[in-house]
Amino acid sequence: MSKAKLYKIDNNKYEKRSDLLKFIVGIIVYAVVLLISDYLFKNIYIDNVWSALIAALIMSLLNYTIKPLLIYWMLPLTIITYGIAYPIVNIIILKLCDIIMGKHFMIGNFISVFFIAIFISVLKMFLDRLITKKVG
Repeated sequence: MSKAKLYKIDNNKYEKRSDLLKFIVGIIVYAVVLLISDYLFKNIYIDNVWSALIAALIMSLLNYTIKPLLIYWMLPLTIITYGIAYPIVNIIILKLCDIIMGKHFMIGNFISVFFIAIFISVLKMFLDRLITKKVG
């Protein structure tokens, strides 16, 4: 076997480790964003750090599985409202996490959660570019 193939195999191992590390750091960043949101807004409640980590994991899984379908279904409304309806997708993800987590993660009424969802999205995007992208 040539050296190039050996290096390529080794690179795949490092890429898998890098992807796992990115995923773990992304979950931690998401948990920090949720805790910051809990601290700043009164209409979101997170029980403790472990609840924030579990909520971040659940929300990440929902974002990878259900969010693309929701975006597809909400596309006509998003186009009609010039993008103002897009945070509704994030509100639905937050509400699903609220239902799954029960008393450990709770969100308030629609209007306040609309702004919280925008805040979470912007802060997560900023911290992902600042921290998560540099890990891998």
